[in-house]
Amino acid sequence: MLPLHKTFFIVVGNYGSGKTELSLALARKLGADGGNVALVDLDIVNPYFRSAEQANLLRSEGITVIMPSFALSSVDIPALPAEIQTVFEPGRYRHVVIDVGGDDVGATALGRYYPFIQPIRDQLCMLYVVNPFRPLSGTKEDIVSLFSLIAHRARQKPDMLVNNANLQRQTTADDLIQAQSLLESVSAELAIPIGAVAGYARLKPLLPEAMQALFFPIEPLMLPDWLEDDQA
Repeated sequence: MLPLHKTFFIVVGNYGSGKTELSLALARKLGADGGNVALVDLDIVNPYFRSAEQANLLRSEGITVIMPSFALSSVDIPALPAEIQTVFEPGRYRHVVIDVGGDDVGATALGRYYPFIQPIRDQLCMLYVVNPFRPLSGTKEDIVSLFSLIAHRARQKPDMLVNNANLQRQTTADDLIQAQSLLESVSAELAIPIGAVAGYARLKPLLPEAMQALFFPIEPLMLPDWLEDDQA
């Protein structure tokens, strides 16, 4: 299961893996359980589907939001504020969630913080989010290959895999179950565990007990108006 006692969580993955939704849900869960939480939007690649878009909601719940200097503006300059470095200071926050840009390109931004991460590495859990319905994530070989690229650019090896198989509102329990079988083979190949199965809360009772034990509910905040949403 996700080690929610850890201080730092870094969330990485492919474009469209759902890492931003997981980051938001994780920050809100940690905030509800004890407060003094910061969410860092480290995405300097994708101007859409970024956690900073929910800054007002997060702040209303007492969560500190730190984002690139020009996030949510029309200026396309990947500038990271010096304030990000402060989240690694001991005792500054009870929990910190860092949402990293997609693929190896986005992970490069994380690599620059290697000197700050290493001293607190034992207090950190790095999550690799997988949605097999996205490109470059449908086979064990694809997942392992992209995992290796991201780990290299981030200068950190993820600690856990997250099964976030989803087709938005059309996601079924069978989608998660099939993805779990795939991720079990990836887990064996990479020698890291599956730390969570993420999805709509309504799907949990339909999953095998072993998957229920790993379940982490997500109710998406980033669903665009133009996406089909029959069950909204």
